[in-house]
Amino acid sequence: MTLLRCILQTARWDGRIAALALGSLVLLALAQARADPAFDRWLQAQWPEAQKLGVSRRTFEEATRGLEPDLSLPDLDLPQKPDRAPPAQPEFVQTPADYLKESSLQRLTAHGRRLAQEHRATLAAIERQYGVPGPVVLAIFGRETDYGRYKLPHSAIRVLATQGYIGRRKDQFRQEFLQALKMLEEGHVTLAAMRSSWAGAMGLVQFLPSDFYRHAADGDGDGRRDIWTSVPDALASAASQLVGKGWQSGRRWAYEVTVPDTIDCTAAEPGVVLTIAEWVARGVRPVSGRNFTQQDLREPASLLMPEGIYGPAFLTPKNYFVLKEYNVSDLYVLFVGNLSDRIAGGGPFVTPWSKDSQLKTRDVEAMQRVLAQRGDYAEKIDGKAGMKTRAALGAYQKANGLKVDCWPTPAVLDHMRAARR
Repeated sequence: MTLLRCILQTARWDGRIAALALGSLVLLALAQARADPAFDRWLQAQWPEAQKLGVSRRTFEEATRGLEPDLSLPDLDLPQKPDRAPPAQPEFVQTPADYLKESSLQRLTAHGRRLAQEHRATLAAIERQYGVPGPVVLAIFGRETDYGRYKLPHSAIRVLATQGYIGRRKDQFRQEFLQALKMLEEGHVTLAAMRSSWAGAMGLVQFLPSDFYRHAADGDGDGRRDIWTSVPDALASAASQLVGKGWQSGRRWAYEVTVPDTIDCTAAEPGVVLTIAEWVARGVRPVSGRNFTQQDLREPASLLMPEGIYGPAFLTPKNYFVLKEYNVSDLYVLFVGNLSDRIAGGGPFVTPWSKDSQLKTRDVEAMQRVLAQRGDYAEKIDGKAGMKTRAALGAYQKANGLKVDCWPTPAVLDHMRAARR
């Protein structure tokens, strides 16, 4: 006898009971409508590899029971829906002045200096072991989670499973999902505490599971690697990751400089590498009140001009690009670098930022397509006006007799569109 016939017969006996049963049937139908059998099959297909990593069936079942994909996440490959790009990260849509907001830097500096005193012994031990200054790891901690005050909004397991199932980087996130299960099995974190960003990064300094296994460290000596609640562990882990990416002990992250008119902004890209002594020979100078040491002069560096010919300029050695592996944005590195300088007793950049507007992502993408077609730009079309985009734009300006300032503007985009008609 079907459930519906039972309900109808029951209705003749007690309408109230029938109403309850009918409500249950509706809820069951809704639950079945929400379920994704293909996702369930994908989850179960991960079990053999999870088992090889030492994950028990009990842990696997507890982590995946009732799990559904989160289709609200960005960067998913959903053919039935319009493409939804990752959230507009402020590093890529704000002007430098907006992103490097003085009020934010002052607030984080004050808190960072208090933490520097509170964790003085830990930070000294970290610098001895890893060669990374305390203010640098504190600045990462401040930028990533506001020194732990920002509460991560997502379930890491759900995010990683969703991205592994239907994300645009399925293979990468499937492996991260398996590593997350291993973390649960080994007791590094509970399922409830495994919170993350939309991209699956966890803890006080934002590690993916693979980062955890490669770089997490025990900074407080309790035998655990707790990047979720232990500040010493989180700071030591950040230092360990920087060293793993090539951090050079005793060297700066960048040098603010002035650039002569004889060097145009097309030279401001990572492929142009000279020693600082060679840059000095071309007229580049440290900003007033600062000097290069003899060791500085021997260091290879690229030129960075985040606002083209406007605003501050920098020489960027190896450590700059190590920080950039934490987040690919130049503005992120400038924020972390300047915050670390301030925590150590320094102040703002000497040269002020000047730009008060930035092209929209779709307009920068249109520029990148033109530059790529001309052979000036060979990177990803991503709508982000990074170093290579700005240098390619400068090459376009130079070739077309425009003012060479390496800054994307509506006027240059209009010129590109007019030239294609």
